[in-house]
Amino acid sequence: MKLDSLKPLIHHDGPLTSVCLDTTRGDESGGDREVRNRWNGMRRALEHAGAPAETIQVVEEAVLRPTHVPGPHGRYVVAVGRRVLMDRVLAAPPVRDEAFHDGAPSLAPAVTATDEGVRYLLVEIDRLGADLIWSDPDGGGERDHVEGGHDELHKYGGGGWSQRRFEMRVQDSWERNAEAVAGEVDRVVAEKRPELVLVTGDVRAVALLRDVVGRATRDLLTEVPGGSRADGVKEDVFAQNVHEVLEAYRARRREVVADRVREALGRGDGAVTSLDDVVDVLRKGQVAELVVLRSAAGASVARLGERTLWCGPDPLHLGVRRQDVTALGVPDADVREHRADIVVLRAAVAQDAGFTYAPEGSLELVDGVGALLRWSDAATPHETAPAYTADTHHRRR
Repeated sequence: MKLDSLKPLIHHDGPLTSVCLDTTRGDESGGDREVRNRWNGMRRALEHAGAPAETIQVVEEAVLRPTHVPGPHGRYVVAVGRRVLMDRVLAAPPVRDEAFHDGAPSLAPAVTATDEGVRYLLVEIDRLGADLIWSDPDGGGERDHVEGGHDELHKYGGGGWSQRRFEMRVQDSWERNAEAVAGEVDRVVAEKRPELVLVTGDVRAVALLRDVVGRATRDLLTEVPGGSRADGVKEDVFAQNVHEVLEAYRARRREVVADRVREALGRGDGAVTSLDDVVDVLRKGQVAELVVLRSAAGASVARLGERTLWCGPDPLHLGVRRQDVTALGVPDADVREHRADIVVLRAAVAQDAGFTYAPEGSLELVDGVGALLRWSDAATPHETAPAYTADTHHRRR
């Protein structure tokens, strides 16, 4: 997934204040109190770090604002001065609550949300028209309505010479309404370019829509049972059906990247692995896709968070040692040591790289990190995947 939406966070003047917090509300009576107690710990950390009182206040207002999301989840907020730069609800609570006040915010929560995000169009259709709901992690949600305008909708079993004509008029109305919906869906697909088009509702209307949408829409179409434009839908059942469809799509999307990494490592060109080599190619702007192993426990970029790297004011000024950065012309006073995940993700965002979490065990990546490359040359590390799981050293050709 592309990380374009995070660019404002790395090219912003002044220190940024970021908070990643578990905002799960256990129950209606005590849920707000639980979130406030967690926030109070983060507030003290920000005060200790020297964050301005006005910034802490706007972060607090954002963090404590109800998400109306059921079940476990988290929240990631970045602010400067009196302005919130980013406010995202996370699909899962963070492994640990964090608060930073620095020029280099922790991007891991936002990257996690981006990796999990799917841009999709949900079409709830019946024989009269449809509701179109757009879901985009970066752009919120939009809802639109399409009405076909043809109201001969119900067949009847009365018999007689006129029954066949009436049924043909009804069928024609259904088809005309489906065509009206299809035209609008095709327009939205062309304009917004979703990754998936989910369709639910009246079974016959769904079938008619599938028959008349354009090729671009048909290739993205997935039927999801349990939804309807009418009242009385079991929302929890339908939400679970949507969740399962999106999870299956995320798995396919990640596997496509994993296949490319395996192929590139197998031929010894086009990908690197190990933190040192990833830093090397990030510094040169070679990275097309950063790939990080994610453990079954959900400890996002855990291995990277256990190490530190050095960096300068520019996101591409990074190195394993301080002298790696000063060798790039950065004054020694401007060189800082940060957690490796902060430095690596900052550099990936700066060069328009994508990001993919790979489930642990799906790839053999030294240090739990690798990268697909835009280009390579004689100075680029050339390597192959480790021969077996216990092999902790990649082999250079």
